[in-house]
Amino acid sequence: MPTSRNRVPAVLFLACALLLGCAGPARAESPRAIWRESPDASPAPELQRFNNLLADLAERLKPGLVHVRVRRATASQSDADGEGPATPRRSTGSGFIVDASGLVVTNAHVVEGADSIQVKLADGRRFAGRVVGSDERVDLALVRIDGAQDLSVLPLGDSNRLRVGEFVLALGHPFGLEQTVSFGIVSRKGAPLSVAAPGFDFIQTDAAVNPGNSGGPLVNMAGQVVGVNSMAARNGSIGFAIPSNLVKFLLPQLATKGKVEWGWLGVSIAEVTDEDAARLKLPEARGVLVRGVMSGEPAEQGGVRPDDVIIAIDGTSLQTPRDLQRLVSSTPVGRRVRVSLVRDGQPAEVEVTIGPYKGSGRRTAPHPVPSRPDAPK
Repeated sequence: MPTSRNRVPAVLFLACALLLGCAGPARAESPRAIWRESPDASPAPELQRFNNLLADLAERLKPGLVHVRVRRATASQSDADGEGPATPRRSTGSGFIVDASGLVVTNAHVVEGADSIQVKLADGRRFAGRVVGSDERVDLALVRIDGAQDLSVLPLGDSNRLRVGEFVLALGHPFGLEQTVSFGIVSRKGAPLSVAAPGFDFIQTDAAVNPGNSGGPLVNMAGQVVGVNSMAARNGSIGFAIPSNLVKFLLPQLATKGKVEWGWLGVSIAEVTDEDAARLKLPEARGVLVRGVMSGEPAEQGGVRPDDVIIAIDGTSLQTPRDLQRLVSSTPVGRRVRVSLVRDGQPAEVEVTIGPYKGSGRRTAPHPVPSRPDAPK
């Protein structure tokens, strides 16, 4: 008969075996998910189609977008004393390929004062760029890159057909981030907030235009460039773009002359008010009031006087001062035009030879303008 000393190990062995058998093989418990998934969810068919079309359009446009990197030499105080070398300052902007020969459109302020320009393509290739032409009034520049093959060109559309409320995409490289797309609508087609621009309507959009977007394309849903992003409101809520039809007008001069020859009359002008109409014996308040005539300029030489009201040029009626600015600016320098006006309540006509605009020395004080945060200081 077994003793109690022999029974103890047996009981312990049996207990361990029972415990192991009950526990089974060890396995870790997976943590409980703290989110919810819906793998079968999908947008409405109409929205899904729009999403796909928008994504496909952005993908198709990106190869024509470029990143413009600029280096400028900036002198410090010690540099001014001749005690140290100039410190290079770098900035970036955007642009797009407008011609397969290597022509890139961007903003004038992006490349202003550049010591060197590098243009980076969407596929990562880098090329040295040189300014072919630039115009500060509209803030447009044309840059050439040499030796590039297989370039993707973005087509220019008709900005006159663009309607307020249409969807647009703004492409660019804001904050140094590459190949970004923002989506919005055309908010307004109207005057830029600066009198330096010669009377042309700019495109206002709520598609985000941030620092670095300058020079990038504003594109309609057909994949056509309808504007060149140029300025943004100081709070970043709205942006402004140069209309593509104005770009078409300027590019030939930038490519062949390196600048734009704007027409010039040499008058200070204002809108005709009801008080002006009564004082000047006008049947109605329309036309452009000549406040002053600059000595020696085309208007004075042609016989235009203060308090004349210009109502037409070469038969084209004028309603506002911007109409006159736009018409005169786009008239070739040296062309003789017929100026129809009202003087002392009587119709009259004089002939004026359009002169050349000579730059900022003739510019009136500008109104507050949208910011160009990526412009050189």
